[in-house]
Amino acid sequence: MVIILQITWLVLLAMPIACIAWTVTHEEVFREPREYCVKRSQQGKTMTERKFFYLFTCEYCFSHYVTIIFLFLTSYHLLMNDWRGYLIAGFSLVWLANVYMSLFGLIRQDISKEKTEIKIMQKGAEQTKLY
Repeated sequence: MVIILQITWLVLLAMPIACIAWTVTHEEVFREPREYCVKRSQQGKTMTERKFFYLFTCEYCFSHYVTIIFLFLTSYHLLMNDWRGYLIAGFSLVWLANVYMSLFGLIRQDISKEKTEIKIMQKGAEQTKLY
């Protein structure tokens, strides 16, 4: 595969990996299973149990497993055509997916901050009208 095509695949494959990892570890739709996993990761009897359930609460950790599934489904490799290409692709996809998730988190944080500031300004305007 030509390097430009490999990089295009890298950039594009990291997007659904980030989307799945973020959704499972942060969004409301998976809140109940995530809370169960958090509880089991903190109160598990064995280290193996605690670590297993922690994987579903950490977007970085979970993105490794999503990446493995995507590598299996797509047979994507980067730079080399053997097992080393899969290894390079795997870590590259995890890294880029986590960059995407970090950017998404910052954007969401900024939007939340702006909404809070708007509410404060609206309350101030309402109080000014009352006086």
